[in-house]
Amino acid sequence: MEKPDEKIAFGGSCHWCTEAIFQSLIGVKVVEQGFVATNTGLEDFSEAVIVHFSPEEISLKVLIEIHLRTHSSTVMHSRRNLYRSAVYTFSANQESEAKAILKNLQSGFSKQIITQVFPFGAFKRSRQEILDYYYSNPQKPFCKNNIDPKLKLLLKEFADVTDKEKLQHLNENY
Repeated sequence: MEKPDEKIAFGGSCHWCTEAIFQSLIGVKVVEQGFVATNTGLEDFSEAVIVHFSPEEISLKVLIEIHLRTHSSTVMHSRRNLYRSAVYTFSANQESEAKAILKNLQSGFSKQIITQVFPFGAFKRSRQEILDYYYSNPQKPFCKNNIDPKLKLLLKEFADVTDKEKLQHLNENY
């Protein structure tokens, strides 16, 4: 029997970047761009995406690793209130799994991962005109300068789960 789709939320960098990254993966069904808050005392909203995915096609471990590798997951900077490095979970089981995955992935990083796991609290969708930002016009300077390098990293390091058809415009041979 096929597992039902799951969802998890990620924050850490501009939600335009994060949205494009997860939209480019096999097994990701929907990416909701907006702002997420948790219910642990950090009720302020931070840029993030909710990723709906098929665990039969892409694992939570792979999604979390991609998230860590495509934003500054080891750097505390002055804009962390807007770009909280986080994994937002929708159940206690998912929270435990995400924490274990982060702990296991730490050995692949030279610096301490600052990404935290929080229970999901609330979501505010971005305004309509900036949804699907990258795929609406990948030629925009912001897309070329900030998102393309992250998508090229996906093609290079996560080729087995990257939708190469969606990214063929990058003209790279991986």
